[in-house]
Amino acid sequence: MEVLERLVFSGVTIGDVADSGYAHRVSEHFALRIRALGAGLVMDLHPNDRGTQGTHGGAVCFNGALYCPATPSALFLIEPLSLKASEEETKVHDAHSAELLRYKLGKTSAEDADGYHRVACPAVLGKLRCPAREASLALCFSRPEILTPPSHLPVCCVQKTITVPPTVNAKTAQRHDYPSAAHRRSYARRSAVERSNARIKDPATTEVARGWCRLMGLVPMSLSLVCALVVRNLAVADALEERQVENDRRRAAGLEPRTRRRRRKPIADLLGINSA
Repeated sequence: MEVLERLVFSGVTIGDVADSGYAHRVSEHFALRIRALGAGLVMDLHPNDRGTQGTHGGAVCFNGALYCPATPSALFLIEPLSLKASEEETKVHDAHSAELLRYKLGKTSAEDADGYHRVACPAVLGKLRCPAREASLALCFSRPEILTPPSHLPVCCVQKTITVPPTVNAKTAQRHDYPSAAHRRSYARRSAVERSNARIKDPATTEVARGWCRLMGLVPMSLSLVCALVVRNLAVADALEERQVENDRRRAAGLEPRTRRRRRKPIADLLGINSA
């Protein structure tokens, strides 16, 4: 946090902060301080922070966002997509995430200096039909419809907007809905960064360990490190170009593009279960 705060103080603008190692920390020590710097969080939530976490103004707190109290309970069972998920499983998962988004309360104002903002009911925003919001019943029938609204309407169903303080979803509020496709794509940038770190630390390549550079001082060391990262990025770009040329050649010959060979054999393969 101290490094990020020094960057902002020196004039550097921070966009997103993506990580998983701090997802279970106290919000006052990490999440709230990140947002105070004007940055957005893209985090892999800890299992203890996933799922419904109480309510605010009647709206359900789920994975860092607020949802209509009449949201189908099955949509609150969405879990992060498995790394081994097939294309069909990915489509189904993303369809469920998109359906859940229809029930999400939407922001109607940016956060003020104190971290407060306002959100509106999804029926008010035209995302679904609800008898508690008569104007929404004129919407197209392709939108979901709330058939059984709460018998005692909470604040979020009565007021046009409600105020959300920074203490609500303090740890879990993110730039993208978790675990949607947009969040998955954004969080994938962390893997790319980790691969870059591993590459420049690899003894077979650059190995930026103690003594790798004989220059002294923060500025020349930083410049040398930037050069090392540039070399790494150029190597990745060259490898991508070579792979595309090879795939074009195979496609012209009527062959499928070359896929990466699986380097790990699970126990089922060793026991011959999959081939049985």
